[in-house]
Amino acid sequence: MRIIGLTGGIATGKSTVSNLFKANGFPVVDADVIARDVLKKGSGGWRKVVAAFGEDILLANGEVDRPKLGQIVFGDPSKRQLLNRLLAPYISNGIFWEVFKLWIKGYKIIVLDVPLLYEAKMDRWTNPNIVVWIDPETQLKRLMARDRTSAQDAQNRINAQMPLDLKRSKADIVIDNNGLLEDLDENFKKILDQVTKPLTWTEFWLSRQGAIAAFMLILTGVIGCKKLLARL
Repeated sequence: MRIIGLTGGIATGKSTVSNLFKANGFPVVDADVIARDVLKKGSGGWRKVVAAFGEDILLANGEVDRPKLGQIVFGDPSKRQLLNRLLAPYISNGIFWEVFKLWIKGYKIIVLDVPLLYEAKMDRWTNPNIVVWIDPETQLKRLMARDRTSAQDAQNRINAQMPLDLKRSKADIVIDNNGLLEDLDENFKKILDQVTKPLTWTEFWLSRQGAIAAFMLILTGVIGCKKLLARL
């Protein structure tokens, strides 16, 4: 099984690339969706976060006020690290089960969409790793336009993440998204051949098909040994 790592920075277009993978038939495990689930009212993650940040972060219905929590953690690195530590076990567990369910279904290639792929060191389990990259000026402009925020607020959110150039240096594949949507489509098509090449033997043995083949080989070997011993 091949698990492709997909990451980028805020307002780089990572979600657009994730949707392109979905449109081309690839199953995508989205860490942001899982993160929202682990913060639902009454969940283990919800209880941890409320205990750490107080009930002031809650809406009237008891759900976490995500924009308010975001303002708190983006402006304070120590609180951001605390939030990541609290939720990391729940998010990792959720990702594992989503990948496992896709493995059971027999998918050979899975895309793991994780904003903190490198920060969480999840790149150790994914290959190849794809970074959606844009230059700093374009990133700032897009974030300001998308969220209708000031330059300072947008820059603070960008600064809260690992620098894009550092992520780019760690990537196996870089998708340049500085252009138009049509340019992104063309760049995406260029990488499809790379990510859909035949599985390596290691990837095959890690797939469900490989596991079944390995089981059959072992079973055949055991039966053969029993027959051989019976003749002695």
